Amino acid sequence: MITEIGIVAGDIWHYLDQHKKSTLSQLVPGIDKPRDVILMSIGWLAREGHVILEREKNDYKITLRF
Repeated sequence: MITEIGIVAGDIWHYLDQHKKSTLSQLVPGIDKPRDVILMSIGWLAREGHVILEREKNDYKITLRF
């Protein structure tokens, strides 16, 4: 499972690198992986300080931290 979370974290990184920012509701269909795994991967990236999460009404904005 850890390997899958890491792979999806890489997919998220590449998606955000191409799109610059995204909301969670845009990211989930854009990555096309199970939502639970995407959420775990975002948590991993956030914990490592690679992404910035901001609450935006009923969604979350996600951007890469450089």
